[in-house]
Amino acid sequence: MGVLRVLSHHGDDKNEWNYPAVLTGDEEAQRAIEEAERIFAEQRARGATAVRVAPGQPAQRIDSFDPTAEEIVMIPRVVGG
Repeated sequence: MGVLRVLSHHGDDKNEWNYPAVLTGDEEAQRAIEEAERIFAEQRARGATAVRVAPGQPAQRIDSFDPTAEEIVMIPRVVGG
């Protein structure tokens, strides 16, 4: 299972997908990945930074959606004032 977490003033929103199910042709799993990709692209267009997080490893900045990632965290651009 993978999860896309989008940090916001609401806390964090989650979108989950099951990559192995996609490989078996599961249409619902494919739609979940497509939705996560859409959210990823939308957040990146707004200036968010994306990092892939895995247990026991340092966070790695990514520029494109990775459906094999365990967890992707979207961090919004910080605007000073």
